[in-house]
Amino acid sequence: MPDAIFDDPTLAALYDPLDPDRSDLDAYVAIVDELGARSVLDVGCGTGTFACLLALRGIEVVGVDPAGASLDVARRKPGADRVRWLHGDAATLPPRPPLQVDLATMTANVAQVFLTDDAWTATLRGVHAALAPGGHVVLETRVPARRAWEGWVRDETFVRVDVPGLGIVESWTELAEVALPLVSFHDTTVLPDGRVLRSDSTLRFRSREEVEASLAACGFVVEDVRDAPDRPGREWVFVARAADTGDGGETHRHRRVVRPGQASPHTPSSLPLGSRKWNRRPPGNS
Repeated sequence: MPDAIFDDPTLAALYDPLDPDRSDLDAYVAIVDELGARSVLDVGCGTGTFACLLALRGIEVVGVDPAGASLDVARRKPGADRVRWLHGDAATLPPRPPLQVDLATMTANVAQVFLTDDAWTATLRGVHAALAPGGHVVLETRVPARRAWEGWVRDETFVRVDVPGLGIVESWTELAEVALPLVSFHDTTVLPDGRVLRSDSTLRFRSREEVEASLAACGFVVEDVRDAPDRPGREWVFVARAADTGDGGETHRHRRVVRPGQASPHTPSSLPLGSRKWNRRPPGNS
């Protein structure tokens, strides 16, 4: 079941006002252009920011998300009428007509919401089945060694926003439990009328080797591992291609690459942690 922060109608409507900076999506738009993708499956599309952004650029987009309240927000955005919205997940995409997209994306740490190996494998296999021959998947995940959860405290995450038509809304995140590879936390939102809404979430922190191995096992060739340009040293961005006959079935063959001019995935970062961007949670946040 989706977390309340994405599937509660009130919280879903507040997601964008409380986290308006989506400059992290610039890198994904550039990758869409780089790969020449004309059709995209946005897995964990959430409130639809990325899907609508691509649709307005003339890209054919399918957005899938299990949080119905987030999809309701997405459908009201400019460009939403050009997107095919699906309520569900990548493991349960409709078989007829089968999707054949050039690219599947999991932005904003969507990959970390799949807590079990079975759920993660089913997602990757569903994505693979939705790709045209030679299609790609691009996803990001936090570097576990950077211990992002240590900043998930009220002092670091507190925001106070005057939401048009509603008033002052306060929100913050507090760490609940670290039982690696799982990390759990609470979100608290206080509305202008004094109502307090809460949401509990858990994310899985996979190692780079674990992500690479899981992609290979599901029929992908990892072509590139990049540093997230707006969060250097904190996240990996994986670019993988659906293996075809030219790979001779050797789906475990891949390259481990960090783009020239970008920091190593283990390079320390001095980025501030005071905004919600560092703590964006999947799936309802694209």
